[in-house]
Amino acid sequence: MDDGGSLLAFPQAPDAIEIRHLRSFVAVAEELNFGRAAARLYLSQPALSRQIRALERLLGCELLRRSTHRVELTLAGEALLDRSRRLLRDLDDAVAATQSVGGEVARRLTLLWQPLVELAMGDADIQQTRAAYEALHAEFSPPEGVAVSPANAGGVPSLLIGAERGEEPTLLYLHGGGYVLGSAFGYRPLAGALALAAGTTALVPDFRLAPEHPFPAAVDDAASAFRWMIERGVAPERITVAGDSAGGGLALSLLLTLEQRGLPMPGAAMLLCPAVDLTFGLLSPPPDDEMAETALQFARLSVVSYLGEHPIDDPVVSPLLADLSGLPPILVQAATGDLQRPDAQALADRARAHGVDVRLELYPVDTHVFHFFWSFLPEAADALASAGRFAAGVRAGEAMSSDAG
Repeated sequence: MDDGGSLLAFPQAPDAIEIRHLRSFVAVAEELNFGRAAARLYLSQPALSRQIRALERLLGCELLRRSTHRVELTLAGEALLDRSRRLLRDLDDAVAATQSVGGEVARRLTLLWQPLVELAMGDADIQQTRAAYEALHAEFSPPEGVAVSPANAGGVPSLLIGAERGEEPTLLYLHGGGYVLGSAFGYRPLAGALALAAGTTALVPDFRLAPEHPFPAAVDDAASAFRWMIERGVAPERITVAGDSAGGGLALSLLLTLEQRGLPMPGAAMLLCPAVDLTFGLLSPPPDDEMAETALQFARLSVVSYLGEHPIDDPVVSPLLADLSGLPPILVQAATGDLQRPDAQALADRARAHGVDVRLELYPVDTHVFHFFWSFLPEAADALASAGRFAAGVRAGEAMSSDAG
């Protein structure tokens, strides 16, 4: 500093400094905890530490002092923090304004879904449609530093996805896809982001798909995977069962099946844009919306493949007809512009009427399972952060912190 106490000017910042490095530094500086900061950014702690050290090397000074129990800002870190906050906030505002004016986010979402919709509109067979669904997920990568390893979960081929190899899973993730599409491999990006946000490892089973394996194959596989988690020593009350779309419906089917069989229940459930009304009586596609009509028609055909001759009014597959009393706390997330938002609302209302501790979170997005797009959609990142906090609370034995709404 000079005599007046002002900072002396240094040369222009190195060009190699990356925005992600600054985001990592700000997150750690605000949390003063690498674990919480890593979950906030959907990074593993080793990846986060590498980014901080890369920034310190480029700047040529120490920004954080680390010890076994504490993280502290250095004077250099304090000098950088407020300026980095302003820079990142201005950059995010500029990007959001640009994308809003240009319609970039909406266009990107449409383009990502388009190949799958076009196949559904034509005469594609189930294998072609499955390949298109995998290709949608392949547009994204698992979060940096996430570990993926195979597991045989009670006879069900599965993946363990989280920040640390060997950590016992406390999140059981059941993928969507209308019971006919999807895989544990394809869901690595979403399950990985959710696991990191929750600070845990997720077990993602490759449950059997219809039409080759109709009901109750998927439910039986989910139950086997859940039982495997318990047999490995994980207390059931520390486990959160999660699922998106039809995977949300499968999660509820699992809970109702466990209750019927008198088996231990998980601590909670998280349902992301759940599809729980297999009659689709709550849905009203907008007039002349060909994409919505196609999605609804494909969903109806998927239900026929899944149920076969099984009655649709069985409460296990139609939870809006079930007695939900005794189910654990449930977090439901939905998009305001999603065709299946009424499913989420109806489920929350019924669960609340049956005394279940339920919270419904609505996000201003116009697409189904917007969580897929967490890497570029702010609302999706916010939803996963909220879901991660919820699952972390379940693992820690804490009750749902927010009032149902």
